Amino acid sequence: VQLVESGGGMVQPGGSLRLSCAASGFTFSSYDMSWVRQAPGKGPEWVSTINTGGGSTYYADSVKGRFTISRDNAKNTLYLQMNSLKPEDTALYYCARVVVGPRYDYWGQGTQVTVSS
Repeated sequence: VQLVESGGGMVQPGGSLRLSCAASGFTFSSYDMSWVRQAPGKGPEWVSTINTGGGSTYYADSVKGRFTISRDNAKNTLYLQMNSLKPEDTALYYCARVVVGPRYDYWGQGTQVTVSS
């Protein structure tokens, strides 16, 4: 199993970024997937989850209305569109495979998002 995030960077407040997570080594379409972030000095924070078919999505209150999770099962790729970014969104963003629990059994290496003027 391999999960590889990309798309992070530095952006000004109010800006946008689109994160991607390329999955391999398993049947991507059979698993719910999540984005989780970790800010400096803080514990992991769940951001969003999408079900296998992409028809159901869930968001933390802190990102609801600003972030959109999606997936392309034909490309084995998970996405996170982030709009209206705030300094408090600064974190290392991970994609994670969801298993029964719910809990996560595999994580990517993370991609850094920094929101600063």
